[in-house]
Amino acid sequence: MVEGRDLREIVERVVKGEVKLHELDKLLGNSNLAALVRRLALEKITGVSLSSIGSTILDFEELVGRNIENPIGAVQVPVGIVGPLRVQGEYARGDFYVPLATTEGALVASVNRGAKAVTLAGGAKTRILRDGMTRAPVIWTPSVEEAVKLVKWVEENIDVLKKAAESTTRHGKLKGLTWWITGNLVWLRFEFETGDAMGMNMVTIAVDKALQELLNNYDGDIRVVALSGNMCVDKKPSILNMLLGRGKTVVAEAIIPRDVVREVLKTTPEAIHEVNVAKNLMGSARAGSLSYNAHYANIIAAIFIATGQDVAQVVESSMGYTWTEVRNGDLYISVTLPSLEVGTVGGGTRLPTQREALALMGVGGSGNPPGTNAKKFAEIVAATVLAGELSLLAALAAGHLAKAHIKLGRGELNRSDSNIGSKVNP
Repeated sequence: MVEGRDLREIVERVVKGEVKLHELDKLLGNSNLAALVRRLALEKITGVSLSSIGSTILDFEELVGRNIENPIGAVQVPVGIVGPLRVQGEYARGDFYVPLATTEGALVASVNRGAKAVTLAGGAKTRILRDGMTRAPVIWTPSVEEAVKLVKWVEENIDVLKKAAESTTRHGKLKGLTWWITGNLVWLRFEFETGDAMGMNMVTIAVDKALQELLNNYDGDIRVVALSGNMCVDKKPSILNMLLGRGKTVVAEAIIPRDVVREVLKTTPEAIHEVNVAKNLMGSARAGSLSYNAHYANIIAAIFIATGQDVAQVVESSMGYTWTEVRNGDLYISVTLPSLEVGTVGGGTRLPTQREALALMGVGGSGNPPGTNAKKFAEIVAATVLAGELSLLAALAAGHLAKAHIKLGRGELNRSDSNIGSKVNP
């Protein structure tokens, strides 16, 4: 056991540069002690108190080597709750309470208002259209002739590559492969079913094994340039993901009766539709955007942080399209998420607060059969995005956006109401 005096001596050695920050776990034999020493040393080096970062329930013995390196503590983000939100999906059916981790005032209140409207309308209908995680290595060949030969070999030996890839995982199943040739370079985009995991690590390991099989058996002159060749497409906006999908492609829709629009959202179906066309469709087109929505990223990011998803994948997960129609005086609204990348096992989902957030929605851990929890979660996320999108469009239509941020974003609860709503879309 390391005594207090010994810890102080190690802190001093770190400050003097005699011990590297990354060496502490091995030196002390305990990652919680290593985090403490690291933090104390940083406080001495920088003169900044890190007591709040150091206040955490996390056990770094469980997390180092899986979720984090060189830990010093944790950052807390407020978690608000939205609901009940009624979902009528294939996997998610019932009323759900959805946790949002955010520091943006008015977001939870806005999404909650949309959830009320959607629930009063009978709920959000959801469907998953596609499900597949991808990895696309790029391979060098000396010529286009060799590139075509390689692609032909891959197509003829897909079962060999499939067997190799699936030997690395219990739940990963290769469901397809597409290819592109540019000059003498070849991209092979592998697509897998990944059970309840988001699956990026699973697919990376599986494709690496498939490439080993390819290199061992193909008789041409080729070289793997990179295991990820950016046509996967991971953590970057792309037309490819919008067209082919990555992760789960999900649609959520609802028909909101005119009286619900009027009483809950304080506007009209016609006004919301006009905002959607002018802002989300024409405004996005004029800006050259790849995505046609108001604020999917707000909801996706808040859910991802609360539930331990890979937050960087908000980039592609929040891309999508909002569509509206006025039907017999009521409002039809749908959101389409082509590339929603979520999981209920693996990665950050194993952290204690994130596990609780998933359990709150009934999607913690692996489903029975495997894959059903992740699909259920995806439907809940899509329905929540629908609620958030509906509420923001309504606020813009009624002219209430600035007032809501004054009241809930600045804490000015007693400030007199803005009259902009009386001048916009009366």
